Amino acid sequence: MNKFLSLLALLLFPIFVVGQTSFDALLQELDQTVSDYHQFLEQKETKIGKLKKHLNQSNTDAQSYHLYGNLYSEYKAYQSDSALVYARKEVAIANKINDFEKTNEAKLNYASIMGTLGMYKEAIDILDGVKIETSPNLKGAYLWTHRIIYGALSDYTTSIQEKNKYLVLTKKYRDSSLLYYPKNAPQITIVKAEKSIDLGNYDQTLKLLLPYFPSIATNNPDRAVIAYIISEVYHLKKNSSAEEKWLAISAISDLQLVKKENISLRKLAIIRYNQGDIDRAYTYTKRSLEDALFCSARLRTYEISKMLPIINDAYEHKNETNRWQLTVFLISVSVLSLFLLGVLILLFKQMKKLGKAQKSIHLANAQLSILNKELNEFNKKLNQSNISLAETNLVKEIYIGRYMDQCSDYIGKLEEYSSKLKVMATAGKMNDLVHTVKSNAFIEGELKEFYTNFDQTFLKLFPNFIEEFTALLGEKEATQPKEGELLNTELRIFALIRLGIKDSTKIAGFLRYSVSTIYNYRSQLKNKSLGPRDQFENSVMAIGTANKE
Repeated sequence: MNKFLSLLALLLFPIFVVGQTSFDALLQELDQTVSDYHQFLEQKETKIGKLKKHLNQSNTDAQSYHLYGNLYSEYKAYQSDSALVYARKEVAIANKINDFEKTNEAKLNYASIMGTLGMYKEAIDILDGVKIETSPNLKGAYLWTHRIIYGALSDYTTSIQEKNKYLVLTKKYRDSSLLYYPKNAPQITIVKAEKSIDLGNYDQTLKLLLPYFPSIATNNPDRAVIAYIISEVYHLKKNSSAEEKWLAISAISDLQLVKKENISLRKLAIIRYNQGDIDRAYTYTKRSLEDALFCSARLRTYEISKMLPIINDAYEHKNETNRWQLTVFLISVSVLSLFLLGVLILLFKQMKKLGKAQKSIHLANAQLSILNKELNEFNKKLNQSNISLAETNLVKEIYIGRYMDQCSDYIGKLEEYSSKLKVMATAGKMNDLVHTVKSNAFIEGELKEFYTNFDQTFLKLFPNFIEEFTALLGEKEATQPKEGELLNTELRIFALIRLGIKDSTKIAGFLRYSVSTIYNYRSQLKNKSLGPRDQFENSVMAIGTANKE
């Protein structure tokens, strides 16, 4: 059972929230309508002004009668005193025209506005003077006007006996009017609804009115009336939320059509007051009272005057409470402001100290940045040195090995050469011995083999030397060895420079050239460099290393 109730509550909760949200939106629309009321007043006055302009330009009594009737309709629920003026003029011109139909119609308007002004006896006297048998088309309106007058009397009187008497007459004329209105007339729907309410058939009444309401145009005064009757049904069904909703709809219609003789906004104000919404209750009551006074609607003014003091007292009490709360709030804010001022002073001092500290930190960071930069430079140089040292060590290791092999090989060759000479000397071949000693063939062969070994060893250390060296000179100026050579003279000079031998005298001794020849080779290749001439040999030193830039 509990699970079922929980599920039911879960299903109904979104409906409740949506309904509440919809009503809140409706109240906001009503508040906005009250706020924008002056705009609707301007529209109303503009419409009345146009009718008055047409009246001034009218040429016939028939036109004047028609315009008096229109002005009466515009003023009826807007300003009763002005409506009374045009109702009298309408009666006068109808008598002048000597048209019974128009005269009776004008008298019904005259009696109706008298009832609105609270002059019920005079209104009934006027109705008694109407010869309705001459105007069968007006019989429904005639009975309906009686119904309105006696209905107002029943609301106004304080005597139970008199109230009941007027209620009986109200229902009598109401029911009789049904016989004289067309089936689609709004009065028929209203009478059926009231009779259904009297019988307690509230659901049946809603089935009649709710489908009917959407068909009423927004500019039709009956829209507010039907909405009000629906709210009354919900009131009798004790459905307060639906009652409020339809009162709000009725009040919005009244305000937008500037019907100052209204009841919905006043009733909604009372409900809002009972629910503790004092601000809205006061605003709605004030608007209703101003409208009733402007309209000179005696009954509505009387009804509002009974409730206004209660709501006004509650509003004043709330304002007094708000003033007291505001005083407490201001005192609290003042104390808090002093506290915050003290905190700000302390904070300012701390920020000043922090500023000095930050300045010191900034200076320290600047110095640290300089030191870091110097350290990075030092590390960079150290890395370069380490790389150069590693390269140098590698060169030394390779060349020491080659040097030892070469020396051992030369010692063997010298022993062999010495043995050969000894054999010649022992055998007495003096001519062969002299010839052999004078010959350079042995030396040249050894030099050629020496350079070949040097080239192989160097290119083993720097396999891309030729390509990188050529790139420093450009494709057109590239120095390429001849077929069968590993390195040529120019390449060997700069190979020795790459190995760290930069002295031209040592290079000349190594390659068996004069110092000037070596100098010329170096100068010529520097002049062919793609980059700066003075940086050419440094670029050569960077070949085959990680330090190339």
